[in-house]
Amino acid sequence: MNRMLKTVLAIMLLSGASNAQEASTKSLRVGSDITSPPYIFFDNSKKPAGFDAEFMEALAKAGNFKLEFLDTRFENLILGLSANKFDVIASSMFIKPERAKQIDFIPYANAGLGIASVAAAEFQPETVDKLCGKRVGLIKGAAYRDTIQKICAEKGEGVDIREYPTSAEATQALLSGNVDAQADDAAVLKVAVDKTNGRVKISSKEVLFPVVLGLGVSKQHPEIKGTLEQAFETIKSNGVYKALLARYNLSAPSEAQFKAATGEK
Repeated sequence: MNRMLKTVLAIMLLSGASNAQEASTKSLRVGSDITSPPYIFFDNSKKPAGFDAEFMEALAKAGNFKLEFLDTRFENLILGLSANKFDVIASSMFIKPERAKQIDFIPYANAGLGIASVAAAEFQPETVDKLCGKRVGLIKGAAYRDTIQKICAEKGEGVDIREYPTSAEATQALLSGNVDAQADDAAVLKVAVDKTNGRVKISSKEVLFPVVLGLGVSKQHPEIKGTLEQAFETIKSNGVYKALLARYNLSAPSEAQFKAATGEK
């Protein structure tokens, strides 16, 4: 073999090694508003943590790719995806018909209302109608306030809703006996259970009034959507996804719920 041929082969081998290394370190840029515990937030080491972060990490492991999280305010996420600033949105984004017209979604969880009570208390409400006639703690401005009031009004009973600046303060009001139950996002209540070492219990048996959350992907990049969906199937089959939902008190959306969220008939 002459010197020129050896040189050409060496270059080809180096090029192949470089391409293989690049493929093995392929990163997906993840757009997230990293200010929303327990879904996604920065932990004490300044790393993304929470359900969305763990879900994406599970996908990355199953799909053999790496992640680069880009902290982006929520209102700019779809704009950023459309401008190719990142490859996927993972930020507990509700799937809505108007959003589904702009981007593709992969449904991955149901968020919704949960009800909590003191674990040692006799009162263990499982549904909203059981809150009627009781004192209920809510975070100020909660979207579920009107729903609870409407249900109790239709039942012909009142409800004493007491609002607090934070979910943590509503939990403290529950523990101190100032309210009989706390109503909040189901995943937020799971945090309360953990932080109180079980003194607070989630008494509702399922996510109430579920809203479907989805990963957002550009309609211009179906290959990215395919990569994520393939990895998703892997973590469904190996039990990782089921365990993650249970850890955060979330549920898996059905196909019918996904179609309804996107506005499909």
